[in-house]
Amino acid sequence: MKRLHWPRWMPIDPYILLLLATVGLAALLPARGTAADVASGASTAAIAFLFFLYGARLSTREALDGLRHWRLHVTVLACTFIVFPALGLASRALVPVLLTQPLYQGLLFLTLVPSTIQSSIAFTSIARGNVPAAICAGSFSSLVGIVVTPLLAAGLLGGSGGGFSADSLVKIVLQLLVPFVAGQLLRPWVGGFVARHKKVLGYVDRGSILLVVYTAFSAGMVQGIWHRVSPARLGALLAVEAVLLAVMLLLTWYGAKALRFSREDRIAIQFAGSKKSLASGLPMASVLFGAHASLAVLPLMLFHQMQLMVCAVIAKRRSHDPEPNPDPAPERDAPNPDAPSRTTVATSPRPR
Repeated sequence: MKRLHWPRWMPIDPYILLLLATVGLAALLPARGTAADVASGASTAAIAFLFFLYGARLSTREALDGLRHWRLHVTVLACTFIVFPALGLASRALVPVLLTQPLYQGLLFLTLVPSTIQSSIAFTSIARGNVPAAICAGSFSSLVGIVVTPLLAAGLLGGSGGGFSADSLVKIVLQLLVPFVAGQLLRPWVGGFVARHKKVLGYVDRGSILLVVYTAFSAGMVQGIWHRVSPARLGALLAVEAVLLAVMLLLTWYGAKALRFSREDRIAIQFAGSKKSLASGLPMASVLFGAHASLAVLPLMLFHQMQLMVCAVIAKRRSHDPEPNPDPAPERDAPNPDAPSRTTVATSPRPR
């Protein structure tokens, strides 16, 4: 079946429309009582299966090969888990003038989640950057985030995380880390199947995320927490996230230049170091925040769409950049046009 292409003039990711539709469904028909328990159990199973697939997909050999470019990966990890959280902590000064405390917690949480994999690779490829580096950087970020994100949340959010506790760390290990390790261990047997059915399992990935969103926002609707978010607060949140994204895009680009990375590496660093993963962040939020996950993931969902739209424009412009180091071979071969004349002189009959 031929895949339908989204119009280029419409920068909205069609998957975001599905997410918004899921939010609308949760607003109209939230899961209650027994249905809520069933949805919660299904969401937990979907999260575990999702991270099992992540572990089964990640090639250990590719990951080890990517370690050779350690400077790039350290830079991306520093942007993802040091610079981003620092900016998130700085946004605490915006409470309560622009952000409410729950929105600030969601904003801080989004700065703690790992980087993306798929979109970072796609945009790096479009911009003619270092695609293998983007693959490894995104994979390393997701792997490190399984451990680092809960630890950062424990240290920075603490008891104010809305249901976050030491028990949440145990749930993270059981629901995320254990399935991921199991996928890695079983990869020699299931890796081929996962690779052959990559497209079908991709739908499973996205369906799992939709189920997590429905469960989280259903709980929010039942508790009536949406009455605490006004349109003015949402507008302020969008403005804050726009500034956050702009700062990270500029910092990753010019910071990588100051560190003397090549153009191709700078592109990979910019796209991998300025993004946050919705696929990893939503399952983690559902575990860490529990019933309060709906407000916690709202900033992440908005930031995800914003980064896709902005980075799509940047990648397209980078694709038209001139080659920074043209091949010097034509200059060495420049005298070639004279060669025929020298040959002609050499082979011409000598005057008698």
